[in-house]
Order: sequence, then C-alpha cells, then structure tokens
Amino acid sequence: MTIEFEGKAIDTSDSGYLINIDDWSEGLAETLASADSLDLGERHWDVIHYLRDEFINNAGNQPNTRTMVKEMSDKWNDKIKSKDLYDLFPGDPSKQGGRIAGLPESRRKGGY
Repeated sequence: MTIEFEGKAIDTSDSGYLINIDDWSEGLAETLASADSLDLGERHWDVIHYLRDEFINNAGNQPNTRTMVKEMSDKWNDKIKSKDLYDLFPGDPSKQGGRIAGLPESRRKGGY
C-alpha cells in the first residue's frame, strides 16, 4: 500500500505499517492517528516517543503492554493499568501505538 503525505508517496505494509522507519514524522503520526479517529495528546506522544526510542536505541525492542504500563507509570509518576493505555490506543497500545510511531509490525502475539 501507499499513502500520500505532504506530496510524497509513503510505502506501507498491507496492515498500514511503514516500510521505511525514516519516512516517519510527527505530522505523519498525526495523519495516521486521525485515520484511527485518535486525537493525539501529551500522553499519546509520551507513548509514541517511548516506543520509537526503544526500537531505535535498544536493538529493535518493541515492548509489550505490560512493560509499557510499568514504564509509563514511572514516567507519569502515577500507577496506571493496561486499561489506561488501551484508553489511549484502543487498537492495542503496543501494536496501534507502534504503527502510529512508524515502527515495523510486531510479530509478538498478545499484549503480554
């Protein structure tokens, strides 16, 4: 598949994940989120930037939801639950969040 963004053709997989991580930008993330009827707020961006940092700077790591709950609880200084992340990314925090973050599709099954 290909999506048009700012006059450029961006290649995606059949499930909407970017083929080239370098095509990602915050503007493209907004467009991808909008297609999912999501309006990105500060906590969305915290998750997106966390996922990108883990993938880029930690050998392609794509954290599962349980790990994300722990990390975001620490970041937000608030004990959150997986429901809090699902409220942000109802299509699965690690998968939908990763897609909006421009990461390749995770082959991991389940949220844990």
